[in-house]
Amino acid sequence: MDRAVPTIIIAVVLLGVFTLMFRSWRKRSKRDSGTVAGYPVPSGTEMVLAVARGYYVATTPRDTPLERLFIPGLAFRARAEITATDAGVRLDLTGTGPVFVPTDAIELLTPATWAIDRVVETDGLVLLGWRLAPTPGATPEPGRSVDSYFRIIDPSDRARLVDAIRSIAAEATAPADRNESEV
Repeated sequence: MDRAVPTIIIAVVLLGVFTLMFRSWRKRSKRDSGTVAGYPVPSGTEMVLAVARGYYVATTPRDTPLERLFIPGLAFRARAEITATDAGVRLDLTGTGPVFVPTDAIELLTPATWAIDRVVETDGLVLLGWRLAPTPGATPEPGRSVDSYFRIIDPSDRARLVDAIRSIAAEATAPADRNESEV
């Protein structure tokens, strides 16, 4: 009997925590369900500049870096193949369809050390800042700036990819005064 009461209390607390987690995830998925991941994928005539394999970590709003967006196609971590073409950046994530970000939607490209639930060595992540495609009636609002984080394992692939993205979106450089710990 002396172990039954603490066991019941712990079980009730755990059930409450899991219930709150489930409700939060459902609310977030409902909020972002109308948002479209990326733009229409081009016809396939674009020139490939660089390809890198790694991991997709998360997409967050630019002004709220600790809030994961539940955009269909970008909601979960996954293995990724990131392709820079002369038309933009194509993200092929395991288990989802391709996501395309055109060059005119790319706003920022910078190294990062942490994302919502991932901390790595200094500058171990690539942060690609871009604008969501305009979607009438969607939340977050159309054209909202978001940040997508990638972990590219091979340093030479990473360097080629970053150089290729900078060549197609020259204005997408890291601001000198940006410090991710202050975001």
